[in-house]
Amino acid sequence: MSSSRSQEDTYESQNDQRLDELHSKIRTLRGVTTDIYDDAERQNLVLDETTNTFSSVASGLVSSADRMTRAVAPGTTKTMRIAIAVVLLLVGVWLSKFLLAWFFGW
Repeated sequence: MSSSRSQEDTYESQNDQRLDELHSKIRTLRGVTTDIYDDAERQNLVLDETTNTFSSVASGLVSSADRMTRAVAPGTTKTMRIAIAVVLLLVGVWLSKFLLAWFFGW
């Protein structure tokens, strides 16, 4: 009986050791699983922010395209010509000032 009892104790000790090893592996696996979950959540947040940024850029492009369409509409060409003429006149005056100063040494 003593030998049988000793063998049972040995098996019980081995079972306890294996159970502790299994418990350690489960804790490690749980930690890895938690890390994977946290990383996935962070990536989801980054994707959401990226989606919002692209949506904002798309809205800005649509708005700019609408404004450009209105600016080159048939009724606005006269206004645009006047604006271009005024800008060219101002640039011409500015350039002539520098050319006259260079030419006459002012």
